[in-house]
Amino acid sequence: MSTAATPFPGERVSSYDVTGRQDSDYYAVFADISAADREAWDRAKAYIDEVGPRMADAWDRGEYPLDIARRMGEMDLVVDGIQHPSLTRLSPLAAGLVNMEISRGDGSLGTVLAVQGGLALRTLALFGSDAQQEKWLTALADGSVFGSFALTEPDHGSDSVSLETVARRDGEQWVIRGAKKWIGNGASGGITFVWARVDDESAPENGAVRCFLVEQSAPGYTGTPIRGKASLRAIHQAHIVLDDVRVPLDAVLPGTHSFKDASTVLYATRSGVAWSALGHATACYEAALAYATKRVQFGKPLAKFQMVQERLTHMLEDLTAMQLYCRRLADLEAAGELRPTQASLAKFHNTRAARRIASTARDLLGGNGILLENGVMQHLADIEAIHTYEGTESVQALLLGRDITGMSAFA
Repeated sequence: MSTAATPFPGERVSSYDVTGRQDSDYYAVFADISAADREAWDRAKAYIDEVGPRMADAWDRGEYPLDIARRMGEMDLVVDGIQHPSLTRLSPLAAGLVNMEISRGDGSLGTVLAVQGGLALRTLALFGSDAQQEKWLTALADGSVFGSFALTEPDHGSDSVSLETVARRDGEQWVIRGAKKWIGNGASGGITFVWARVDDESAPENGAVRCFLVEQSAPGYTGTPIRGKASLRAIHQAHIVLDDVRVPLDAVLPGTHSFKDASTVLYATRSGVAWSALGHATACYEAALAYATKRVQFGKPLAKFQMVQERLTHMLEDLTAMQLYCRRLADLEAAGELRPTQASLAKFHNTRAARRIASTARDLLGGNGILLENGVMQHLADIEAIHTYEGTESVQALLLGRDITGMSAFA
């Protein structure tokens, strides 16, 4: 009879513990952070340690545990560095470290943070009326209400400036008609910030893009979770139909007047994607490093093979560059000097580097690399989503190309 002390021949080690946190920081990029920033980072670590096992199971089953998402708000982790007197103030560095740590733990939760805080809460804080903020701001921040940001449409992703969802005046109401897709929290039962084009030839704002606060319980609003995802499986992203949804005139966010206002929100969250990519990459690198020291082949640990050490070095090279990008982003933002295209470059670099690290880690783990229990395969899949959202690689390249050449190559 086999026991733990006397394993079957050929199975001295049945599994490997490679998902532990190692806080890799080869250049000590984050060694000098303030006590306040470290406290926020530690809070994010505690959150991930608390919910991590359940999230791994939820990702496997394709389920969205709303209580875990709500817990993020309860621990005051969704404020995302937004400056508002009613919100806890996190420095840009603290907000980035929180984003990094949550994404290191689980990519779906990283997207919850990006949607609830980076998009929905930021939209309300920047553009909402006093009454709208009084009713909804704290509720979004503490997770008691879920928020979503509905810009992308089934026919308009990278060209979202061409959105076709319309809002027309009808007496004392707006009537909204259109469709949206890939909307995180769009079927959560909360509120949705819907970007629509005003369709009213008698109004001076006709044709302008504005944002409307829509309660998801409104008649005509249907949010259906998108099934069959191989990435970010533990957050529901919705296909939304707005079938003549009626909202009061004061549902419009008064600070929104054009597509540039939506871009302001997206530029702010682009830095968050760079930090999120760093979290994913850190998890993959650390899993590969742990596995290399524990896995024995040909009579010695993988870490003693030259090819393995070279791969780990290439991964560390990318990871350290990603950390330096993120730290500089935070410093520029804190000084009020961050330009949108600088955030674009960080997103462009970091999601590409994260893909390389995840692919190398998956390969280094061999067959064990496809097991969800080792984390790498899940991160590899989730990185594919963040590589695309908040502006694809091609869009970022065109934004940067226009900035450095002074000439636009957009069609």
